[in-house]
Amino acid sequence: MKKIFCSLFLVAAIAATAQNKMLSMEDAMLKARTTLAPENLKQLQFVYGTGDYVYLKKNAGNESWVKGNATIGEAPFLTLDQLNEKLRSTGYGDLKAMPAIQFNRTANWIFTANGNKISFDPIANKATTILPKELAGKENVEESSAGFIAYLDEHNLFVAGNGTAASKVTNDGSREIVYASSVHRDEFGISKGTFWSNSGKQLAFYRMDQSMVADYPIVDWSKTPAVNENIKYPMAGGKSHQVTVGVYNAVSKSLVYLKTGEPADQYLTNIAWSPDDKYVFIAVLNRQQDHLWLNQYDASTGDLVKTLFEETDDKYVEPLVPMLFLENDPGKFIWQSNRDGWNHLYLYDISGKLIRQITKGEWEVLEVKGFDEKGENIFVVTTQESPVSKRLSQVNLKTNVLKQITKGNNVHNAQISSDGKYILDTYSNTTTPRIVELTNVKTGKATVLLQAANPLNEYAVGQLNIFTLKNKTGNDLYCRLYKPAGFDSTKKYPVIVYWYGGPHAQLILNSWNGGAGDYWFQYMAERGYVVFTLDTRGSDNRGKAFEQSIFRRAGDVQMEDMMTGIDYLGQQSYIDKERMGLFGWSYGGFMTTDFMLHHPGVFKAAVAGGPVMNWSWYEIMYGERYMDSPQENPEGYAATDLTAQVEKLKGKLLLIHGLQDPVVVQQHSVNFVKACIDKGVQVDYMIYPGHEHNVTGKDRAHLYQKVTDYFMQNLADIK
Repeated sequence: MKKIFCSLFLVAAIAATAQNKMLSMEDAMLKARTTLAPENLKQLQFVYGTGDYVYLKKNAGNESWVKGNATIGEAPFLTLDQLNEKLRSTGYGDLKAMPAIQFNRTANWIFTANGNKISFDPIANKATTILPKELAGKENVEESSAGFIAYLDEHNLFVAGNGTAASKVTNDGSREIVYASSVHRDEFGISKGTFWSNSGKQLAFYRMDQSMVADYPIVDWSKTPAVNENIKYPMAGGKSHQVTVGVYNAVSKSLVYLKTGEPADQYLTNIAWSPDDKYVFIAVLNRQQDHLWLNQYDASTGDLVKTLFEETDDKYVEPLVPMLFLENDPGKFIWQSNRDGWNHLYLYDISGKLIRQITKGEWEVLEVKGFDEKGENIFVVTTQESPVSKRLSQVNLKTNVLKQITKGNNVHNAQISSDGKYILDTYSNTTTPRIVELTNVKTGKATVLLQAANPLNEYAVGQLNIFTLKNKTGNDLYCRLYKPAGFDSTKKYPVIVYWYGGPHAQLILNSWNGGAGDYWFQYMAERGYVVFTLDTRGSDNRGKAFEQSIFRRAGDVQMEDMMTGIDYLGQQSYIDKERMGLFGWSYGGFMTTDFMLHHPGVFKAAVAGGPVMNWSWYEIMYGERYMDSPQENPEGYAATDLTAQVEKLKGKLLLIHGLQDPVVVQQHSVNFVKACIDKGVQVDYMIYPGHEHNVTGKDRAHLYQKVTDYFMQNLADIK
C-alpha cells in the first residue's frame, strides 16, 4: 500500500512539474506555428478521381507518401527513391528531396523537378513541362489548361508555351500602366490580374492606368544614402486609378479590350468566363459602391452584350465572389449576395432572370467548395451552427434541401474528393487541438486519421472561455477571456483587452486557442493577466446590418460595444479596474487610439499598431465604402480625425508602425506624434524598419516583447 501511494505521489509530482513550464516569447510567437502547433497530416489531399487520400509522413528523417481509403486503411505509397526511379527516363534527373506533389488536380501528378513545373503520368512514366524554369522566376506567372503561360516581364504582359515562341501582348507597360496584376488595392475579392478561359486558349487580364494617382514616398532605409521608392496611393476623396480588361486569344494572337464604358474610375470586379468561352462577365461597381451591374461582354469583339441584373444598397454593395456556372447546366449560374441581410446563394439563368434563392436564414454562407459528381448538389461552408463555428453542408440545387455533413460545434475545414463522395474533415475547438477524419458523405460514417495531442500539455496555461454579452441594441457580442494560470478568485488581476472592430475580420472562433494564431494571450495569462477580446459590431460573419452599423461614423458603435465589455469586466470581483490595458492593430489601432481619446481613464495604458489616424489619408476603395468620401461626409471624417483631438489623451499610449507600410502609410502615426508635440502631449513611438503593415518573421517576437514590456511597466501593481 505504501509503495502504491509513493508511486501515485511521484506521478502527481511529475505531472505538476510538467504543467508548470512557462512559454517563452519565442514559443508564443514563433513556435506557435511550428513545433508548438497541433500535429497535422502534411500535404493531406485526395487522389484525383478516387476516394483515396495521401499525405507526407516522415520516417527515419525521410519523407514519403502514405495512401489510404475508407476500406483498406493506410499503406506506404511513394518514396523518393521510387519517384526518382520513375523520373530517370524523363530526363529531369534525380531529386534530392521529396517535392510537394499535387495529386488532386488531374490523374497526373503535378510537381517541380529541378526548377521545372511538370505534369507526370505515373502509369507511362512520362513528363510534360507545364512551366519551364526559365519562366518560373517571372512575375505573375499563370499557366493555362492548354499549355499557354502568361507572365510579366519589365511591366509588359507576355504569353508563351504550347510549342510557340513568347508573344509580347502589351508594349506600354510601366510603373504607371500596370498589366496583369491585382487592381483596386486588392478589394472586392481581387487577388490576381490574369484569368484564363475554360479551354485555356483565351486570357482576360487587367490593365490599370494609375498615372493620375499621386506618388507616395516609401523610404528604403537599408541603403546609404536612403532611397525613396514611390508607390501610387489613391487617398479618399482624391483621384483614383482607371481600370480596363483586355482579352487575348493565344491561338489567333488577337487582342481586344472590353467596352466597360464610363466613368473611368469605376470598379471592375469578379471576372468570370462563360462555359463556352464566348463571353466574359464582370461585376461593375460605381465609385460610390452603392450600385452594381453584372455585365456580359463578347470576348471576341469587346462589346457589351447586356446587363444581367443590377443590385443597389443605400449604404454599399460589396461583390466578393464571381458567378459560378452549374456543372450540368451551362445556362444557369449561382450568385452570392447579402441582399436579404445575410450572405446567401441565388440561382439565375443566363438571361439574368432570378430563378430562386437557394439558401436562406440568419446565418452566412462563407464559402462554396464545389459540386458533387453529378452536379446535383453543391457543398457550402456556413455559420448555421453558430457565428463562431464553421460547418460543411450539402445543398440540393433542385429542392434547396440542406444536409449537414460535418458534426459538432467546431471550426471545420474540409476537402472534397473529385467524385464528391468523401470529405477530409480537419476540425478543432477550444479543447480539441485538431482531429482529421475521412467521412463518407452519403452515410456520414467517419474514420479518424489523426487526433492531435495538446501541444501545450507541459505548460501552465490560463483557462479559456468563449461567451456572449448583450449590447445596448440587443446584439450578441462574442467574447473570449483567458484567466491567469493558477487563477485565484480572491485575487485581483490586471487586464489586457485586445480588439479589432473592423470589417472582414473575426477574432473569436470556437477553434483551438479560440481563433488566435499565436500563444501571446496564454503567455500573458501565465504572467498573471486576464486577457479579454470581443468582436464588436462591424466585424465579420454576423450579417449585413451588424457590419453596416459603422457606416459613415467609424468607431461610434464599436466604442459603445466596448463599454459593454468594460461593464462586464468591472462586475467581476477578480478584475483590477485600475490596471487595464488596451491593444489593437490596423483598424484596431485606430479603434484603440479613438477609445483612449474619448474614454479617458478606462485604460491606464494602450498600444496602437499601424493605426489609421485620419480616414481622409486612407485608400479610396476601403475608406469610401465605409465612410463615403470626405466631400460627402465631412462631419464623419472630422469626427475620426484623431490628430485633431490629441489633447484628450490622458493615459499612456505607445504607437507602433512598420517603416515601409504601404497600407496604412506612416503619415498617420507621424502626424499624430507631431500633433502631440505641438500640444505638449506625451506619447511613445516605436518603428520597425524593413516591415510593411505587419511585423513578420523573427521580428514579431521582438514586437510582442515590446508590447509586453510596455504593459508590464505601466500596469505594475504599485500598491
